[in-house]
Amino acid sequence: MSGAGPATDPEVADHIVETVARWVDREVVPAAPDLEHADAYPDELVAQMADFGLFGATIPETDGGLGLDVSTYARVVEELARGWMSLAGVINSHLIAANLISRFGTDDQRRRWLPAMASGERRGCFSLSEHDSGSDAAALRCRATRDGDEWVIDGTKMWVTNGRRAGLVALLARAREPDGAGGDRSEGDGDLGITCFLVDKEPGATSGGITVGDNLDKLGYRGLETVEMTYVGHRVPADRVLGGPDGVGRGFGWCLSALEVGRVNVAARGVGVARAALDAAMAYAGTRETFGRPIGHHQGIQFKLAEMATKVEAARLLTREAAAKVDAGRRADLAAGMAKLFASETAAEVALDAMRIHGGNGFTTAYPVERYYRDAPLMIIGEGTSEIQKMVIGRALMRGERP
Repeated sequence: MSGAGPATDPEVADHIVETVARWVDREVVPAAPDLEHADAYPDELVAQMADFGLFGATIPETDGGLGLDVSTYARVVEELARGWMSLAGVINSHLIAANLISRFGTDDQRRRWLPAMASGERRGCFSLSEHDSGSDAAALRCRATRDGDEWVIDGTKMWVTNGRRAGLVALLARAREPDGAGGDRSEGDGDLGITCFLVDKEPGATSGGITVGDNLDKLGYRGLETVEMTYVGHRVPADRVLGGPDGVGRGFGWCLSALEVGRVNVAARGVGVARAALDAAMAYAGTRETFGRPIGHHQGIQFKLAEMATKVEAARLLTREAAAKVDAGRRADLAAGMAKLFASETAAEVALDAMRIHGGNGFTTAYPVERYYRDAPLMIIGEGTSEIQKMVIGRALMRGERP
């Protein structure tokens, strides 16, 4: 089962979503432009998110979290992204790591990490991609070599969200026996398979063989660190293998399962950004006048708004359907892939249309649509590109699955 737990009471879910929505309007929307343009980490906003319990959104209540189902979580993410998409990224990587521990970790691992992660005291991140293994994730070269009761990790990871501030890294590496520690994955001797390690580190730049590079300067998705992390002879105890001894070689399958929730998160982000762009376009169309009347009264603009609104609603429905399947414990790779594909592409299309409706003003930083336009491409790439989603969808269809 991929879900977070029992279904959230509808009244409780509505209250949580409405509380987050009011907070977004009051605190996030006014602060986001300056923070985003300065590429400044939103410490105060993140602290308030922790106070709301959002770092424990999908962590079970028995482990100190809110225990929200994925359907409610997706609605929360939509509201966060409506205000500033980067805020949803703060908790996504964290909760993927928590989801892995909750579902596949040992009792000791759950007791050790989940309560601190739920409170936000311990931030988590998820580290899979490398310079030469993004879409082809199974080609990763980072290795963990067994050395008695420890594993020695060597390699470089890329595109690590929250990598600097995280105190726990859910790291995917190729486990090897000492006599099979070569970097060529075709070399099967000693290869024990891709394994997930729970790497404990102090938040900061360097710790015990871990070096965190400078923040990458990105087109969008700003205010949130995305970094390269290098491991040189970094040692972790054997009990940090996710799932204990039986977890060796099982990390990749577990990772793909956990990414279903990650893809629902990205789809919900796409809905939030598209919704914000649509709202901005409608507001502008109601006040900007040409030829003696608001541009929203012209049929050409109305047609564009109609198309935008229809896409946003379709993306929202696909996202909620995927979340519901995850909550029901059903296989959701097809639904999550469809939701992520359509919602991310919709965000890009609607953001561009909103910019067109704004005309020259949309090309300036005086209006938020330029930020939506810069943020949208991240969702087309993150958690599997649109092309990867099409492969996932196509293969599922050929297996006989249907939406």
